[in-house]
Amino acid sequence: MKNVLITGAGSGLGKELAFHFSKNGWNVIATMIHLDHGFDFKDFPNIKCYLLDVTSSESIENAKIEIAKKYQTIDVVINNAGIGYRSFVELSKDEKIDQIVAVNWLGVVKVCRAFIPVFRNQKSGLFINISSIAGLVNLPLGSFYHSTKKAVESFSECMAYELIDFNIKVCTVQFGNANTNFQANVTKSENTDIESYNVLMDRISAILIKKSNKNKELIPKIIHKIFEIAENPPKTFKRYTIGFDAKIMKFLRQCLGYKLFNSLIRRSVLK
Repeated sequence: MKNVLITGAGSGLGKELAFHFSKNGWNVIATMIHLDHGFDFKDFPNIKCYLLDVTSSESIENAKIEIAKKYQTIDVVINNAGIGYRSFVELSKDEKIDQIVAVNWLGVVKVCRAFIPVFRNQKSGLFINISSIAGLVNLPLGSFYHSTKKAVESFSECMAYELIDFNIKVCTVQFGNANTNFQANVTKSENTDIESYNVLMDRISAILIKKSNKNKELIPKIIHKIFEIAENPPKTFKRYTIGFDAKIMKFLRQCLGYKLFNSLIRRSVLK
């Protein structure tokens, strides 16, 4: 059986990925920041839970040591852990900025750094780094989330060049607003006496929640595509875009150019 390590496997997409890989014959190394998040895995003998905080190099190393005691090889690492922060730059908080950078970008960096030697020693491996269409397209109130996802895209592509000689593959997966609890858990800046900010926050939040609720078929598509990638890794670095929303946004951004795309966003979102 092949072995897959998934970060942020205690909820949302990570949890669903763990179930899917398990049901399709893989051993799943489900990592999470609280082991009680893995309660639903108790009846799945090929899912093992490990404590791993992607923001802590010490936690990653400790998990790596424990994982190595049971698994001689790891075929795929899925960097799935992520959080959201929706705020105006003026109202942003240092601790929230530090947190989203630590989880969404540096978490990917630290996990990859820790498991590259594992892949290099076994002369194979695949990193699937969960990004977002936010890594390619910029939208209102996305200054922090979009920046971290763009960083994941750039980091992954650069790293892929370094690992060619070791048969280590790297790819990113991008999609739009999926029907998970992610939007409900996004941290947002508080209301302010600047009315323009309040109106825009309400408008963007409503749009994103509506999109998430509409995209009920997106999660199964993402799960099946990621499993397909794991079963058939790309030969060279590749970006996978999943879902109609993400594909149309990517297409429009590429075809229209910055000025026209920016005008489209202002007309359709800012009104």
